[in-house]
Amino acid sequence: MSTQENPLIPGLAGVPACESAISYIDGNIGVLEYRGYPIADLAANSTFEEVTFLLWNGRLPNVAELEELTASLAAKRQVPDAILDIIRSLPKDGHPMDALQACVSALGMFNADNRAWKDKEKAHEMCLEMVAVLPTLTAAFDRVRRGLEIIAPDPTASTAANFLYMVNGEMPDELAARVLDVALILHADHTMNASTFTARVVASTESDPYSVISAAIGSLSGPLHGGANERVLDSLAEIPSAEAVPAWLDAKFAAGGKVMGFGHRVYKVKDPRAINLQDLVHQVFEKLGSTPIYDVALALENGMRERVGDKGIWPNVDFFSGIVYQKLGIATDNFTPVFAISRVSGWLAHWREQMENNRLFRPGQIYVGTHGHEYVPISER
Repeated sequence: MSTQENPLIPGLAGVPACESAISYIDGNIGVLEYRGYPIADLAANSTFEEVTFLLWNGRLPNVAELEELTASLAAKRQVPDAILDIIRSLPKDGHPMDALQACVSALGMFNADNRAWKDKEKAHEMCLEMVAVLPTLTAAFDRVRRGLEIIAPDPTASTAANFLYMVNGEMPDELAARVLDVALILHADHTMNASTFTARVVASTESDPYSVISAAIGSLSGPLHGGANERVLDSLAEIPSAEAVPAWLDAKFAAGGKVMGFGHRVYKVKDPRAINLQDLVHQVFEKLGSTPIYDVALALENGMRERVGDKGIWPNVDFFSGIVYQKLGIATDNFTPVFAISRVSGWLAHWREQMENNRLFRPGQIYVGTHGHEYVPISER
């Protein structure tokens, strides 16, 4: 039972866990900033590589710095053959997030210096490696489970274009690559969400970065966090047509069910990431052609606006990300690994920040058990 002096706050909602200069949210007016830069400006003008530099260094890079980071990431995309052997040995029907987490943990064992992260240069190399290889690991497992050969990464392509190439076997056109690039930017950081908090808790123990990222991936995999975009597609697949949306919503509301992709723990207005991504979604479907599921999504957004828009329940980024990922040829259960491919840059920014003035996380608890039991020998029970 909580007390006035020590109240229980379920889910630690709104409880500050650290001081951070990485990202900022004002959910009442729909603001998201990375290092002080509005997300809309970064989505319109930047690249994932540039945003990674920004998150890690607190400023935008100059041309030479961006070229160096881009080249360093491209050079680290290959993974050891033994890791590819592990991927080939994993159950083909396993979830890609489980495969990704297993491979990141294994990768740490291939780095002889994974416990020497206090050296700044070695730590930076580890960070580069993880941002570089998560797309390779995700694409490799996807290819293997489909019975296809693994495609080696292309060092000349951007992170986004290279990932689509390794998944689909052909280099994407400029629009497709740009759409995924923007999606990676939009997902790169989001203050103290569950997986970022997980990363900082594990980091506070002075564990190595591979363990930190593996733990964060495990946290992200849950359906209430990164797995939400998969459930959006599952919901949309339940609705046979745009015309069927009103009846589907009536039944959902009558049953007290939740409409996936709408509402957010922080935002009381439309998720600013959803606004940016929705613009690109329109461009993709205009160029590549619409699909019934996109028509259903638009009808569902309109239906939800009419019913609960005045209550601050608006589409979040998960609602649109899955729709566009599907159009780009990404399997539904790979949506969350793509989230991780993006968010790893933010997790590592938080790992770096945590290490600057580290203090082990050790929260208290409110005990609700009993006291004073007398031990009875097992022969007398």
